[in-house]
Amino acid sequence: LSQVALNDAIMIFAFAPIVGLLLGLSSIIVPWATLLTSVVLYIVVPVILAQLWRKALLRKGQAAFDNALTKIGPWSMAALLATLVLLFAFQGEAILQQPLVIALLAVPILIQVLFNSALAYGLNRLVGEKHNIACPSSLIGASNFFELAVAAAISLFGFHSGAALATVVGVLIEVPVMLLVVRVVNRSKGWYERA
Repeated sequence: LSQVALNDAIMIFAFAPIVGLLLGLSSIIVPWATLLTSVVLYIVVPVILAQLWRKALLRKGQAAFDNALTKIGPWSMAALLATLVLLFAFQGEAILQQPLVIALLAVPILIQVLFNSALAYGLNRLVGEKHNIACPSSLIGASNFFELAVAAAISLFGFHSGAALATVVGVLIEVPVMLLVVRVVNRSKGWYERA
């Protein structure tokens, strides 16, 4: 079971209860049907479709699978960038008008990403995992899966909501910090392999 598959499995079973708990603590009521629909639409359906497509491609051979990945790679990046552009377009004014709120949202996200990536990297080293496994592990461990957060925030609360603003701040922090994590784990390969 890959790390991404394990994360998807955890999100399928844990996302709705965790969101329900956190929203309940904030006295925000979202029907369970809405939370479960979000899980089905944004996690279960894409995972099932991706697995079906993967199996269909692999039946045609590894070359067909690799060729398809090469062709869709630029499209997935373009879709991600388009999502970010739209989010910033809708939330740009709020970001500029509320710098203190942005800072209050940014600090815990920054700490969480750095702590989780360092923890994952260090634990991989401690258990003797290879560097080429520890690097993606530290990135996956630090990821907030903002794509899911963005989809859920917009579908539940709308483009102009505080929840959507928080996901934008998450992207603003997570993306550059993840690039920093990539740089650190690549530059620390010598230290990592001395263990």
